[in-house]
Amino acid sequence: MDQLERTDPEIFRLIKEEERYQAESIRLIPSENYVSAAVLQATGSVLTNKYSEGYAGRRYYEGQRYVDQIERLAVERAQALFGAEHVNVQPYSGSPANLAVYFALLKPGDGLMGLALPHGGHLTHGWNVSITGTFWRSIPYTVDRVTQRLDYDAIRDLARKERPRMIVAGATAYPRQFDFKAFAEIAKEVGAYLTADISHIAGLVVAGAHPDPVPHADVVMTTTHKTLRGPRGAMILCRNEVAAQIDKAVFPGLQGGPHNHTTAAIAVALKEAATADFKAYGHQIVRNAKALAAGLLERGFDLVSGGTDNHLLLLDLTSKKVIGKKAAQALDRAGIIGNYNTVPFDPRKPFSPSGLRLGTPSITSRGMKEADMTRSRAGSTK
Repeated sequence: MDQLERTDPEIFRLIKEEERYQAESIRLIPSENYVSAAVLQATGSVLTNKYSEGYAGRRYYEGQRYVDQIERLAVERAQALFGAEHVNVQPYSGSPANLAVYFALLKPGDGLMGLALPHGGHLTHGWNVSITGTFWRSIPYTVDRVTQRLDYDAIRDLARKERPRMIVAGATAYPRQFDFKAFAEIAKEVGAYLTADISHIAGLVVAGAHPDPVPHADVVMTTTHKTLRGPRGAMILCRNEVAAQIDKAVFPGLQGGPHNHTTAAIAVALKEAATADFKAYGHQIVRNAKALAAGLLERGFDLVSGGTDNHLLLLDLTSKKVIGKKAAQALDRAGIIGNYNTVPFDPRKPFSPSGLRLGTPSITSRGMKEADMTRSRAGSTK
């Protein structure tokens, strides 16, 4: 980055400091990961110079001969990897992608049913501080108070009562697997669309380490970073019946020209995700998370739902008389990066909750295995 150093030494210095920080810390935030050098190079390519409103073969700008090929490659690779009928690779990130799905298939005031934010859901699944919870009628479902797991009978009863137009199956802090087949049956019964938000677990899905939503959902949205180990972007996978509506909602409905450098990096990440090595990596993420959970349980920590089936775990620090935010800050000072998080039925406020969220994608990318999950310092497992 010689040119950057000469042009803007202050930004250059901060980037180098962040590079050192990422290398020297243990990153346990479930939504973060390390991209490959190839993905990083595509992200920083000359494609950032292009403007390409429209879709491949149907642009509003000339000079798209190579951009069209890149976008088609990204789409084809996503279709092959996920087995999807139609894919849109243009959304800038997960939140706008979810908004595009709702804009495409819902009318103002329609019922939108998603996992409540304090129980592990995402803001854009209809929570009231998000536009998705004000423009559409919010119908939050929760986990069971005792098991801290999804209760599909209770979800079905709520859907029968509220008659949502769309049900979202997905989470940002739920440590168990989703039964997409059960969600599809509920959605069909009440005449709702089913959207699966697999932003956190997409890499696990393609690795075969988590159930696949594509055969069951009308729409599947995923970000392209996290467990998929790509750039910061998003994709919408859907059935052909709703493809035209989805595409129109993304462009021109919500955004202009796509970020072509991101599209290229997505294509690279999808090629990497189609390998046997990536499948092994996805399973290792889950094994590491289970080993970390077991080690914490042995040391007297309380885990939401008692453990994990995926890439993340949620600690309830109430019994330790430690506030989640202070625990996250203390760990950061020690070079261990997690994030404070609400736990189901948390009596504390969201900005200072009782929980701590940890995950294993990043440390698995760095080659860690099960034995590393319980090692607190060199030569010790205490």
